[in-house]
This record gives sequence, structure tokens and C-alpha cells, in this order.
Amino acid sequence: MSISDAPGAIPVESSQSALTWGPIIGGAVAATGISLILLLLGSGVGLTMVSPWQGQSASVGSLAISSAIWLVIVQWLSSALGGYLTGRLRTKWAAVHTDEVFFRDTAHGFISWALATLFVAGFLALSLTSLAATGSSAIGTAASTAVTATSSASSNANPSVSYFTDALLRPDKNPQRATSDDNAAIAEVSGILLNGAVQGQIPDDDKTYLATIVAARTGLSTDDAKARVDTVLKRIDDAKVAAQKTADAARKTAATTALLGALSLLIGAFIASAAAALGGSQRDEEEDLIGTGNLTSPTSRRSVTG
Repeated sequence: MSISDAPGAIPVESSQSALTWGPIIGGAVAATGISLILLLLGSGVGLTMVSPWQGQSASVGSLAISSAIWLVIVQWLSSALGGYLTGRLRTKWAAVHTDEVFFRDTAHGFISWALATLFVAGFLALSLTSLAATGSSAIGTAASTAVTATSSASSNANPSVSYFTDALLRPDKNPQRATSDDNAAIAEVSGILLNGAVQGQIPDDDKTYLATIVAARTGLSTDDAKARVDTVLKRIDDAKVAAQKTADAARKTAATTALLGALSLLIGAFIASAAAALGGSQRDEEEDLIGTGNLTSPTSRRSVTG
């Protein structure tokens, strides 16, 4: 029974904090180092699975699954090591209830895991920032080129206005301007296709006009020109559907990765807390054995209160 539990004794608040940053920082640094080593190891193994030669590289799905599993393993191993070191390096609390000791060790392991997570996140953020800075000049050049090409391709900033303007000036039967001038034909066809992409469909009169232009410029019959227009529009719709499927697959992959990452972090926090409690329990057992004389020690045991 401690002094504070004696009958009539006045509870005395300890002057020392229950939080010790030394073991927390040490465990976090160890967890960060292990994480970086394992991440580099996984990157090296992953690069051996990728090849520019057709048929010699692993599939994208296999690489994604392997990367996710490896990231989970890295999180759990580093959390276990960091948490255990945090609990084991703490000095023993004297005159503190066993439940309180368990809680403090668990809290120290959790804080160590959180600090290591911040370290790794900061390192990855710096790496991504460096990569972004390296490619920023190339991206800026490409964007400038795209803007220049777009400006020179159309004098009107609003493509919808150009489309409706061409529709108003469109001849009833023979599109002489579009059939005799390549730039005019390209501009009109591009305006119709662009408007169709924005609206989601191409009106029948636009399809008929496209077939008229194709027939006049290629020498095809009206029916063959319409068939060609329908074929090209079908290919455009197929490409649009394929792009939507790709975007949806990327969305699902990102959602799965985010959920898996969040679950992995939660389990890593639990592992770090449990490992710290285990390390603290072994620490106290060693201290008790030294105190009872069952375990010899080269130095005299010093009582530590906290």
C-alpha cells in the first residue's frame, strides 16, 4: 500500500510528468529508420518486376497489390519495433498502480507511432516536392506550347460561339467554303465534334452536314459518307466510354488505397501501443527480478519514481 492509500493521508500530486519524451523520440526514430529501409527495399524489389520489354513485366494489378501488401507490412513491422523500444526504454514507475502503468506504456507507444508517422509523411512530402520541382519547367513549357497552339488554332476564345456562327452561315446544299478550303473544313468539322462532345450527342442535321463535307472532299457516295461518319462517331463514343471506365477504375483504386491505408495506420497504432505495453511489462519483470536478487546486476538498483 502506498503512502497516499494510508487512512487519513492527504493525496500528494507528483511533481514529475507521466510523459517521457526520450523513449518516445527514440522509438519514433527507430520506427522511421526501419520504415525507410523497408520502403527502399520494396522499391528495389518492385523495380525488378518492371521491364520495358513486352511480356517481361508484371501486370499493373499485380504491382498494385504487391505494393499495398508491402506498405502494410512496413507499417506493422516499424510500429511494432518502435512501440516495443518505447516501452522497454522507459524507467520503471514506482508506487504506481499496475493499470496506470499499463495505460502509460500504451500511451507512450501510441505517441511514438504518431511521431514516426509524421516523420515518414514529412520525408515523403519532401521527396514528392523535389520530384515536382524537377519536372515543373518541362510542364510549364508544355503548357505554354499548348496555349500557343490553341490560340493560333482558333481566333475565338469560345468554341461554342464558333460552332453556332458556322451553323448560321452554313450553306443549305453544297458546302463550297468547307470543300474548297482545308482550314475551313477542319474548323467546321472540329467545331461540330467539339460541340457534340460538350452536349453529349451530335444532332442529326450536323451528321448530315458532316456526311456532305466528307462526300465532297473524298468522292464517296452520300450513303458511304454517312457510313464513314457513323463509324468515326462510334469510335469517338467508344473512346469516351473507355476513358470513363479508366477514370472509374482509377477512382475505385484510389478509394481502396485510401481505405486500406487508413486501416493499416489504425492497426499500426494498435500494434505500437500493444508492443509498448509488452516492452513495459518485460521491463518491470526485469526490475522485479533484480530487486528480489533472482537476477544479478553489475550495478546497484536505483529506485526511480515518476
